[in-house]
Amino acid sequence: MQTKEIIREIERLKKEKNAIILAHYYARPEVQDIADYIGDSLGLSRQAAETQADVILFCGVHFMAETASIISPDKTILTPTEYAGCSLAEGASAKGLQKWKEKNPDGLVVSYVNTTAEVKAWTDYCCTSSNALKVVESLPKDKKILFGPDRNLGAYIREKTGRDMELWDAACFVHERISTEAILETLELYPDADILIHPESAGAHSQEVLTNERCFMYSTAGILKHARESDKKQFVIATEPEILHFLHKENTGKTFIPIQPENRCFHMKQSGLWEVLEALRLNRYEVKVPADIREKALLSIERMMAIG
Repeated sequence: MQTKEIIREIERLKKEKNAIILAHYYARPEVQDIADYIGDSLGLSRQAAETQADVILFCGVHFMAETASIISPDKTILTPTEYAGCSLAEGASAKGLQKWKEKNPDGLVVSYVNTTAEVKAWTDYCCTSSNALKVVESLPKDKKILFGPDRNLGAYIREKTGRDMELWDAACFVHERISTEAILETLELYPDADILIHPESAGAHSQEVLTNERCFMYSTAGILKHARESDKKQFVIATEPEILHFLHKENTGKTFIPIQPENRCFHMKQSGLWEVLEALRLNRYEVKVPADIREKALLSIERMMAIG
């Protein structure tokens, strides 16, 4: 089948099955172009909760589809591939959280949304990079916090809040490569550019970066907002480079430079148009979180979405 035929068939199946396609900003450009909604983790979670569709096809990684299943248990949640994992989700364990809570019965677990359903079931508050700062600031100041699994995002939040936070030792393999040195080198190479940095980056909590007036820490949605509203014409983007597809579509006449063009999330790239078509045609790779885990995990997600 030719590309146009695949897209026509996807649209037909969407109508037939009352399906919606959700895609992350890091998904392949051709998948972003056919999605009904493109967003970051928080935005995608909200769409999964609000949609009236019977079928949600999630083009991202596995934990995102799990989150949709937790939020919308009566809907059919599909993913185009069963192998799209996440180094963060794989870096945290429910058993590890259980042991920490046993040692710290009055402590609170704040887990990044990039976690498995089992980890969310042991979590007090879920968060995304968009609202992690708000979530931590909303918690009682006398409570010890275990933040995980992203040590870089946690270190950034701890730096900003001064809170007593123990950090789980895991990281996103893409953002871990975006070091302080890489950011400082970019500042010299592009003296007229704003540097828009995802807080999962290894250099995001460095004082040399945090105190530089041209460096800005944002979630993917925050990066898009800054680029859209800024009068600047040049930006270096320090996150997974597929976000440039959306940035270019939204901002004619502005220049976007990926800090590391080849530093890509191969998990996010596993879903192409053919995989989307096959998932819709065959109801393939359905994701369903067991009821007992779902019930425990839902509260942490609801708290996350209530904080905004």
